[in-house]
Amino acid sequence: MSELLLDRDQDGIAVLTLNLPERRNSMSDRMTEQWRHTIAELAGDKDLRCVVITGAGSAFCAGGDLSWLAERGAEDVPALRDRMLAFYRTWLAITDLEVPTIAAVNGAAVGAGLCVALACDLAYAAEDAKLLAPFTTLGLHPGMAATYLLPKAIGAQKAKELLFTGKTLTGEEAAREGLINRAYPKDDLIPAVMEIARAIAANAPIATRLTKVALNQGHQDLESALRWESLAQPVTMASADMMEGLAAHRERRRPKFTGS
Repeated sequence: MSELLLDRDQDGIAVLTLNLPERRNSMSDRMTEQWRHTIAELAGDKDLRCVVITGAGSAFCAGGDLSWLAERGAEDVPALRDRMLAFYRTWLAITDLEVPTIAAVNGAAVGAGLCVALACDLAYAAEDAKLLAPFTTLGLHPGMAATYLLPKAIGAQKAKELLFTGKTLTGEEAAREGLINRAYPKDDLIPAVMEIARAIAANAPIATRLTKVALNQGHQDLESALRWESLAQPVTMASADMMEGLAAHRERRRPKFTGS
């Protein structure tokens, strides 16, 4: 059985489902390798417009496989460092995709699993989902870029509280604190996320991808934003999609963007 499922639809939306429910979708070696190949495949898909990530069963992702971690004590630090760096980079390759990515946190998102959700462009959760980063409670320094992703999402002080205490937030609390975009009743989560994904996929692909680049690169000041936009906006002005968007607006119909 595949530990990672990939489903595509005709709108250019890909749904990635972590599929090891009996182990709460913990990041096994096999799942990690399947993730590596799948993300590489998606990166080369010119028809891709949005990616949704969720988990099978009752959990989103329980993070690193604890039995795997327990075995690491037999290795020395340099070897462990190389192994962990490769592991982090594999999972965080989701950030390299040019299209918007959405985490649909259907259940527990723990440690590295929470970090993968936060590495997505948007994150939504079931109201009763549990989100936590309990690294220090296990005797571990945080990994999977937790010391970067949590402060970026929630601010330094709140990130310190979560990382120092291992505190658990429900999806509803995480939305209220600003850690995720919004929480939904459990049965409404996937339909709501797919509606958001369809709205993203319906927009002009070139404009959407360039907008993601602009937002992710983080302009240092107003002038750097202006310089980027004075280049990126003319790129879209020269596209067939912009002409289609203007025509659809004028004719009061939905545009049909082709990515050209």
